[in-house]
Amino acid sequence: MSGAKEYLGFKKVSGPILYVEDISDVGFGEVVQIIDRHGRLRHGRVLSIGRTTAAVEIFEGTSGLSLEGTTIRFLGHPLTVPVSENMLGRVFNGIGEPIDGLPEPIAREWRNVNGLPINPACREYPRDFIQTGISTIDGMNTLVRGQKLPVFSGSGLPHNKLAAQIIRQATILGEEETQFAVVFGAMGIKHDDAEVFRKSFEETGVLKNVAMFINLASDPTIERLLTPRSALTLAEYLAFDRDMHVLVVLTDMTNYCEALREVSTAKGEVPSRKGYPGYLYSDLASIYERAGRIIGRKGSITQIPILTMPNDDITHPIPDLTGFITEGQIVLDRNLDKQGIYPPINVLPCLSRLMNDGIGADKTRDDHRNISNQLYSAYTYIKRVETLASIIGESELSDLDKKYLELGRQFEYKFVHQGITENRSIEDTLDLAWELVSSLPRRELTRVTEEQIDMYGQSA
Repeated sequence: MSGAKEYLGFKKVSGPILYVEDISDVGFGEVVQIIDRHGRLRHGRVLSIGRTTAAVEIFEGTSGLSLEGTTIRFLGHPLTVPVSENMLGRVFNGIGEPIDGLPEPIAREWRNVNGLPINPACREYPRDFIQTGISTIDGMNTLVRGQKLPVFSGSGLPHNKLAAQIIRQATILGEEETQFAVVFGAMGIKHDDAEVFRKSFEETGVLKNVAMFINLASDPTIERLLTPRSALTLAEYLAFDRDMHVLVVLTDMTNYCEALREVSTAKGEVPSRKGYPGYLYSDLASIYERAGRIIGRKGSITQIPILTMPNDDITHPIPDLTGFITEGQIVLDRNLDKQGIYPPINVLPCLSRLMNDGIGADKTRDDHRNISNQLYSAYTYIKRVETLASIIGESELSDLDKKYLELGRQFEYKFVHQGITENRSIEDTLDLAWELVSSLPRRELTRVTEEQIDMYGQSA
């Protein structure tokens, strides 16, 4: 792109989008400065380009702009954000500007926020375990370094608490522990929630290893579309230039998609499912596919996007498309939440497609896969027994079914449920799993070996 170009006036406004006519040598994603008739500066970027017309999204909104008295300056380069290790421990808005009252960080360089998905030919397969301290994740839906593992939640469920707990507790076991960092991106959250996140990290001492990118519900909608990209741009620098292992937590992707739909509607695009643009899949993929490992690089990016399913509908376009792009899902359940169980993770619809590659004798423990399968098998049967008990009554169940029913209660209240500050090691999680299944007769333990029962079983 060439240098800065200035135009006076514009054609029309549609929501947060301003249309400029008779332009030339303007590029997609180019940064724009808008100066109103009172000399006030606003910022934007080129959203789409026609033969002679450019659509510009304005971060601060278009209220008060006049058709003739506005100057539009195209700067000739895409939106960039600073990247540096000094950004750890700091809080920024969606476009990388500090909002913690401290000065601008000393940046090593400025990078294009759009980035690029990792070339599949250059990807290294994820194989290393990340401990979150949460039994239902570590034990049954293991997070692997370089994986994309989303959390599917619902409105009012404690996904923000879960996100904060994962950030506080997540760690790489072994000698690489000191090279671990977290980049947190929040889109459209309330001011109170943002303050809870910040105080939680501050009080537990992990803030020094966390960079926060916060877009509040009251902040510009357009900025919401840039927040995850700004966060991932810093994560890529830390991972692939500074050899760090970076966990990226993004909440709430539903707010991001709503902003994308709002902008698409303002542009007059033909809507697809539920009014979302037809390119929702590729847009989400441009975010999710920036996670992973690169052959020849020591660092990695692991991504946990969190989204709230509208009406708890897992077939809604946002969770549906997210599930296609990512490698599994963690599903929060409203019924478990009503029972006071935290985190209310329903393990049956959960899945970690890379789990088998991140567990085992040299990574977690040799019995991990089998005891996880045993728990899944038992809990699936427990749900059938609960349905039967609701029809014929618990007193009519066989002795074995009653044992399974009791195991179900113990599983939910001892294994799934844990304190918001409780950080369980993988050994604690696996030992607890054995304690639970050992209440069953030995003949029922069909997913584990006899040697494992003798070594880890407690009373089977």
